[in-house]
Amino acid sequence: MAKPVLLNNIDHKDLHVQTGRGAHFGDNVMSALTFPSEFRDVQACYPIVFRKGAGGGFEAHALFGFQEGENLFLGLHGWEAPYIPLAIERQPFLIGVNGSELTVHVDLDNPRVSASAGERVFLPHGGTSEYLEKVNSTLLALHQGLQQANGFLAALLELKLLESFVFDIELDDGSQYRLAGFYTINEECLSALPGEALERLNHAGYLQAIYMVIASMSNFRTLIERKNRVHAGQC
Repeated sequence: MAKPVLLNNIDHKDLHVQTGRGAHFGDNVMSALTFPSEFRDVQACYPIVFRKGAGGGFEAHALFGFQEGENLFLGLHGWEAPYIPLAIERQPFLIGVNGSELTVHVDLDNPRVSASAGERVFLPHGGTSEYLEKVNSTLLALHQGLQQANGFLAALLELKLLESFVFDIELDDGSQYRLAGFYTINEECLSALPGEALERLNHAGYLQAIYMVIASMSNFRTLIERKNRVHAGQC
């Protein structure tokens, strides 16, 4: 269970974070949250899909595997993709909101946290390390991106541009898998939108994001190839 606490240079003066990648660090996840301003980088590597979150609202996710606990981009040498989504990159840190102030928290139960191994969070005299500066930038970008995503998702729902899909695959060894519970862009509904609606989406910056989601679906081929390699024992 997560144990987030407010980060400070007194209680956490010796805090270190291991930045390697692997299942033992909790990277064996099927997907991660993403947002429109990150789509350009994400769509180059992963399918972008939508799913309902714990609160019932829709979220955009970068997809790493076909079942819970599966990340097909984890290999012998770490994370095998040129871009790692910020929702993964920020771990073990979280951002909190105290009125109008943003605060940084750290999950002390995260396996990345160490007293001596990895990147030092604070300098010996208490100053902010270069690593923590990078974390702060990552958290701010993630926070702002997820705020932006609310308007994007609301527009998709208003224009009825989301549709559920089922993705069935058969691997080279004959084993079969089904991906369900996710949503994608309804291209037929998108094509039927009147000019005014398209102009509104474009003005908000959402139209480009929509086409990036559509383009990202070609990355399912990469997932299938990686799944085949895992089954063939070539990972």
